[in-house]
Amino acid sequence: QVQLVESGGGMVQAGGSLRLSCVASGTIFRVEAKGWYRQAPGKQRELVAGITSTSSTNYADSVKGRFAISRDNAKNTMWLQMNSLKPEDTGVYYCKAIDKVTMTIYWGQGTQVTVSS
Repeated sequence: QVQLVESGGGMVQAGGSLRLSCVASGTIFRVEAKGWYRQAPGKQRELVAGITSTSSTNYADSVKGRFAISRDNAKNTMWLQMNSLKPEDTGVYYCKAIDKVTMTIYWGQGTQVTVSS
């Protein structure tokens, strides 16, 4: 079994910063963290930032230049540095990981980010 635990969310004013963390535990020797998603109230979950096996990154247009995703496989941890936050960044942020053999997808429980104007 695999568990993903996000942390670092909170409430900030527009222009502020937050750093989210996602720590994997359990049977994780073949699990790789793949990205951060967010879900705003009444909206579908969307990709915010992704990272490949070779650490190439991709970002939603709305966060390019403001967010940065990183991962340390030795620490089983993935981060999302969020700068210059905007009210439209508000939502629940989830990390996603994949079992590279079975392609099973795992999600964390989510961490709330609220940006006030």
